[in-house]
Amino acid sequence: MKAIHVSQAGGPEVLEYVDVPEPTPAPGQVLIETVGTGVNFIETYERSGVYNISYPAIVGTEGAGRVVALGDGVKNLAVGARVATAQGVSTYAEYFVADAAHVVAVPDGVSDVEAAALPLQGMTAHYLINSSYPVKEGDVVLTYAGAGGVGLLLTQLLKMKGATVITTASTPEKRELAKGAGADYVLEYDDIPGTVREITNGRGADVVYDGIGKDTFDGSLASLRRRGMLVLFGGASGQVPPVNLQRFNAAGSLFFTRPTLKDYLLDAEEVAWRGHELFSLVASGKLDVRIGGQYPLSDAKKAHHDLESRGATGKLVLVP
Repeated sequence: MKAIHVSQAGGPEVLEYVDVPEPTPAPGQVLIETVGTGVNFIETYERSGVYNISYPAIVGTEGAGRVVALGDGVKNLAVGARVATAQGVSTYAEYFVADAAHVVAVPDGVSDVEAAALPLQGMTAHYLINSSYPVKEGDVVLTYAGAGGVGLLLTQLLKMKGATVITTASTPEKRELAKGAGADYVLEYDDIPGTVREITNGRGADVVYDGIGKDTFDGSLASLRRRGMLVLFGGASGQVPPVNLQRFNAAGSLFFTRPTLKDYLLDAEEVAWRGHELFSLVASGKLDVRIGGQYPLSDAKKAHHDLESRGATGKLVLVP
């Protein structure tokens, strides 16, 4: 089969389109023929060496496809089932394996490319607003990168909960996309804390969901109300340096968490809960998954370049 192989850390040029052996499902796993693979910042971190992985490697955990073989002990799935996952193994490939407990059934009404684009960013948005800080009607929420894949999903899901959504976007085109998703306020990146205070009559946001990291961390803290919560779920601009915990005291007894998706997908029931809710919303037309670009699997280099350039909106997908 064809796959994207990384032999050493580096830029997009280290992504090689090569022949590799087709994987075999272990007990409890399924083999999936790929119809689409989601492209995410975590793979750029792994490819470039920001995150420690063992080389050589085939990166990727997100994908969708059809089950073609069952490992021993798998009873809940059948060959031919349409499935998607955020927890697959080496999904930048024509075939990949995943634990049966980590896949979600894809309903009719959801296209193959939507199925590939939704799991990682959709489940991230779902755990952020339902588990890290459970948003309730009337909450004021600050997010960033409102035209990005997570940002567009977050805004739509937050509006379903009755929240006031403040987000950011760097260009007029991106600001229109964020508004189209339902954002109440779409800001540029100048004086975000001051604008949030103005919008909230000095009170501040109830929660900030920050996936940018180093460049926005200080502004996120300054945007919160007393006893508000900062949920730092990514580091698109770099990792936040060590923080003096007294800052959370001085800023108003703030709460802080640094979650990761795998800790919010602990068992089959949790995976099914998040996946079923998200895919049901897409199938019913209530949640829009914006596809920012589709690329042949062989063109993974360009997909990574476009993602890292910050010019992309929505989700990028590789198609074998």
